[in-house]
Amino acid sequence: MSVPEKTDDLNKRKINVIEEYDYSTQSKSYSNSFKYWRKQKENPFSFSFEMNPKESIYVDGRGFMVGSVQAAEKEALIRVFYIIGVAALMWIVINNVFSKLLIFVMSLAGMNIHFNSFTDSLYGGHAETVTVSVVINLAKIMIPALYLLFRFRLPPNVSIMNSRHDSQGLISAIGMILVCCTVMSLPSLYTDDIVEVYSFLRLNTDVSVWSQSEFILYSVFHVLILAAAEELFFRGAMFAVLRQFGDKFAVIMTTVTAVLLADKVDDIIPTILVSLIASYGMLRSGSIFTAIVVNIIHRMNMLAIYVIESDSSNEMIVTGNVLMLFMFCFGTILILFSWLLSKMRYKKTFVDVTYELSLKDKVLHSLKVFPYSAVAAISIVYIIVRAVL
Repeated sequence: MSVPEKTDDLNKRKINVIEEYDYSTQSKSYSNSFKYWRKQKENPFSFSFEMNPKESIYVDGRGFMVGSVQAAEKEALIRVFYIIGVAALMWIVINNVFSKLLIFVMSLAGMNIHFNSFTDSLYGGHAETVTVSVVINLAKIMIPALYLLFRFRLPPNVSIMNSRHDSQGLISAIGMILVCCTVMSLPSLYTDDIVEVYSFLRLNTDVSVWSQSEFILYSVFHVLILAAAEELFFRGAMFAVLRQFGDKFAVIMTTVTAVLLADKVDDIIPTILVSLIASYGMLRSGSIFTAIVVNIIHRMNMLAIYVIESDSSNEMIVTGNVLMLFMFCFGTILILFSWLLSKMRYKKTFVDVTYELSLKDKVLHSLKVFPYSAVAAISIVYIIVRAVL
């Protein structure tokens, strides 16, 4: 007995991609808001397709634009990734062009602030370097994030997921990031070289000369504020609009984008792990707060490793061993506990959406969209150049 093709199945039944989406993984209020956003006739970023094979017509609320699910999905992907590409381009320009221009203008104005063209590090007065670092790091994230929120116009409870909080999702995400942080920290902790602070904190300045108050101020900013800002960009509007194409697709493309916007080769693996765990934790718990917690723990771990490596005493290795052992054991316990909770109350985590385009097809099609493709090319070249130089 032959198995009918997927496209034949689609042609034999009534198709409504919005109604057929599985909204059961999140709360009712979130699902209703998400569905309402997708049904808006003036919404150009919604993957919306409806067809009745008996009538052989296409109805999308926007006229006779395409004639198949595949064409509708591709059209929606092009529109969405055009906006995401512009936002990512803003990030790159602010981080690599606007920052240099700001420092140049401040230097001309007589302020003690300069940058090294070969290392991208800042040096000069303490107050000036702190101010520039805060402004640049916050601007490169928040301006693109606000742009996505403005263009996509998602409901607040959808762009910032906070409809339901499942403790099992939070516990499992914390456990996974603790274990991953332990593994990622081992090469750094047991190296003979004292790594500069900015290599861990992703700063563009040598903060080793800062006073204690300035270091604490920037550490709080870097660990808390930047973590929340990053999640607002990646797990906020970007993730929310990509969910309509499937949760696995949203996880993959937010992770790819995060990697493309990473500063160095050393950041790639940590960025991938943090993005995957943050995405899973948010979907499982139903709250973006979980993703923020994952990011904060990762940044706190980087800060802790710097403090330990800065200790020149013989107790440094013992301190590092104790910290790593505690994080690994505590993380493992949390993972096992969350696994037991999941066995007691099963809940679906990912929404899988597949019509004529497979997951691979959607990813490849998205990577080709301009200017997202240009951002990918620029980022790859930049990372390679930084690695070589």
